[in-house]
Amino acid sequence: MSPERSPWIDDELAMLQEHVARFVAGELAPHRERWDRNGQVDRASWARAAEAGLLCASIPVEYGGGGGTLAHEAVIHQELSRAGLGGSFGTGNTIHSAIVAHYILAYGDEAQKRRWLPAMARGERIGAIAMTEPGGGSDLQGLRTRANPAQGGWLLSGAKTFISNGQTADLIVVAARTGEAGAKGISLLVLEGGEAEGFRRGRNLEKVGMRGQDTSELFFDDMFVPAGNLLGSEGGGFALLMHQLAWERMTIALDAVVNMERAVALTTDYVRDRKAFGKTLLDFQNTQFVLADCATQASVARAFADSLMVRLLAGNLDAISAAKAKLWTTETQCKVIDACQQLFGGYGYMTEYPIARMFADARVSRIYGGTNEIMKLIIARAL
Repeated sequence: MSPERSPWIDDELAMLQEHVARFVAGELAPHRERWDRNGQVDRASWARAAEAGLLCASIPVEYGGGGGTLAHEAVIHQELSRAGLGGSFGTGNTIHSAIVAHYILAYGDEAQKRRWLPAMARGERIGAIAMTEPGGGSDLQGLRTRANPAQGGWLLSGAKTFISNGQTADLIVVAARTGEAGAKGISLLVLEGGEAEGFRRGRNLEKVGMRGQDTSELFFDDMFVPAGNLLGSEGGGFALLMHQLAWERMTIALDAVVNMERAVALTTDYVRDRKAFGKTLLDFQNTQFVLADCATQASVARAFADSLMVRLLAGNLDAISAAKAKLWTTETQCKVIDACQQLFGGYGYMTEYPIARMFADARVSRIYGGTNEIMKLIIARAL
């Protein structure tokens, strides 16, 4: 856990931190290498996490969840990252519990919530959200995947890429065009099951980092989607996506902060023990200065992210502030981890050392959730 308690963490959340840390250390962390080899988290691990209360912690009890708030999701997310699982189960569960489940909770009708959320909380259905398209990147208004009207629903055609949980998910929220060009013609459709006619999963994509997190291409060829699987109103999908992205970007910022803190802690331990020229690396002034700078940046990032979490939990976090958090913390994370990795010398390039895996995992944080160039555009438009 972080050295000081964040202002948004009360005694209950502190107890949750301890519970999650113990569970993750004993039940999930030992499987990381296997997840990395297989390119995905196994369903048995999802089931164990559900039994421990790590899935859908912020979903109301009447829908099978833990009855908590986004603060509970943030605590779970951060403890998974602190254990080195942010690039595998951490990201997967955040997509599942803190994003997909909340789309259903916020925009689903009563029947949809009762049909999908309890199964997600039990780990029986794994959630994913499919926005990005080949050649489209962060341009959500330019979506080309189309859902044409059909008797009783729609026929969905198109392709998605870079979809987290794409190989394992069996409940996928798909952004598709059901109307005119631009933002007003986008709707959200929920796909159930993984073997539906007209649906095909592509490759489990080989990535630089986050190797234990399955990331996939998805293809739709006149796949039938029932009318009852529309989430929210037809043509209203873009506004729903924009509303939820602020929280998604905060989870990325929280992950970056934990990774900075973890990098400083790992590196400090290493340089205290490692010797060169008859003294420890920590005895060298350069080492001290590098770590002092990294520790300061981690502390500033923590204060920044915590202040925005307080606003988010009070219901007044705006999209611009969330973009600033995502931009600055992910850029700074990469600088801090790079500086720390350098102090490990050649060992910092060996994947058996956590700092090497952190270096590879961190790079994508400046890309997903909207690239940092898009974050700059959002911020600049408000100036």
